[in-house]
Amino acid sequence: MILSHRYRFIFFAIPKTGTHAIRFALRPHLGEEDLEQVQLFARKHLPYADLARIGHGHLGWRETKAALPAQIWDSYVKFAIVRNPWERFVSYCAFMHRATGLFAADPRAAMNRVLDNPEHRMHVVFRPQHEFICAENGRLMIDLVGRHEAMQSAFDGICERLGLPTQVLERVNASAHGPWRDYYDASLRARVAGVYARDIEIFSYHFDD
Repeated sequence: MILSHRYRFIFFAIPKTGTHAIRFALRPHLGEEDLEQVQLFARKHLPYADLARIGHGHLGWRETKAALPAQIWDSYVKFAIVRNPWERFVSYCAFMHRATGLFAADPRAAMNRVLDNPEHRMHVVFRPQHEFICAENGRLMIDLVGRHEAMQSAFDGICERLGLPTQVLERVNASAHGPWRDYYDASLRARVAGVYARDIEIFSYHFDD
């Protein structure tokens, strides 16, 4: 998460949606009064005990709204990036098995193994995207949502809204994998659709997008 008082925005860093590319692009514009919570590449925490205690930088709207002064939550522009859930799951599996080689050796088996392991469902990077930015009824609780599939144009639009100069996004912390559709058969496609059904519904995603 980034909380900028200079530009009056809150960036919600949903895991595996290109968040570090956005962070790297935004950081040069941040002032001394601006804040960030992150664990990878740098370790920073927000000065709010309930948020700092969480540790990682993938904070959701509920805990953030509860911790921040109401005038900040109500007046700052809140935004995030979302990603096709089937593509995001490939990225997650490649990321989680980057040190073991299991994904590289047999991607489909590794992906099914992840789905079979309940411990993965407790991992913040596995969590459905809507949980970070939507209420239980599916209502969006932030102002702007860009799509990873068109992230540069989404970032350009966000910068225009915030009054920031835009720039070409770099590829940062990207998982190593091939074309994501190649990893799926019908069964695995259906399994992932079941796990991320609400993401697919709320953000209007399709496998063939």
